[in-house]
Amino acid sequence: MKIVGITACPTGIAHTYITKKKIIEAAKACGYPCRIETQGSIGAEDELTAQEIADADVVLLAVDVKITGEERFKGKPIVRCRTEDVMRNTEGFLKKIEATLKNHR
Repeated sequence: MKIVGITACPTGIAHTYITKKKIIEAAKACGYPCRIETQGSIGAEDELTAQEIADADVVLLAVDVKITGEERFKGKPIVRCRTEDVMRNTEGFLKKIEATLKNHR
């Protein structure tokens, strides 16, 4: 399961970057290729490319605020949640997404 996504929180600092780190670490542990863009107080960082989005199986939007560029993901399965939801049990969260995707194919 190839994952791309965005993390963003109200201040664009702590939860944005902690969530990104946790998602990347959990994805690696599960063997999932993963790229995460952050949208924080200094704007977008590590912006996803059109090719990365096209190659992805799922888009994970762990966001607590409005984000920009969401139209890039049109036609892709999108999982939207709060940053807090992902941080609790990140690996379990990703495995649940994979199971849901398998059941809908």
